[in-house]
Amino acid sequence: MDITSATPTGATTRRTVVAMAGASGLAVALAACGGSGSKSATSSAAPSAAGGSGGSSSAPAGGSGTALAKTSEIPEGGGKIFADQKVVVTQPKAGEFKCFSAVCTHQGCTVAQVKDGTIDCPCHGSKFHIADGSVAGGPAPRPLPAEKFSVSGGEITLG
Repeated sequence: MDITSATPTGATTRRTVVAMAGASGLAVALAACGGSGSKSATSSAAPSAAGGSGGSSSAPAGGSGTALAKTSEIPEGGGKIFADQKVVVTQPKAGEFKCFSAVCTHQGCTVAQVKDGTIDCPCHGSKFHIADGSVAGGPAPRPLPAEKFSVSGGEITLG
C-alpha cells in the first residue's frame, strides 16, 4: 500500500505532514522578514512638539517605560543611538529632545551615528535630520518614524 494513498478518516498522511511543515516554515520566514522600519504607530513626518524646557512628545502609558538616559548624556546639536531599543534620541536645540526609530526606512539597517546635524545609516548612505527625522539625503524613501518618549526629572524614558 502506498503511504500517500487515502487512509481512514482521522489518520495523518505523509502529504499532510509535508504540507504543514512547509506552511510553518513560510510563517516563520514571513515573521522574520517583517518590520522594515514601520513598526511604530506614531509614524509621522511632522516633528513632535517638545517644549524648550525639555518637554516630551508624549507621556508613557500608565507611567511605565524604559529609562534610556539622562538628558545630560544627549549632546546639544547631536544625539545618541540606543541599539538595544532600536531608537535614537536627539537634542536639536538646548532642552529640546526628539526620539526616532533607529531603523532606516530604506532597507531596515540600524543607523550608526549622529553627526553634523544628521542621523546616518551605514548601509547605503541615507541621512536624516535630527530635528524631525526627515530625509536629508540618500535613498531612504521616508523619514524616521517618531517614537513615544517622555522627559522628566532630567531623565528620558521610552514609552
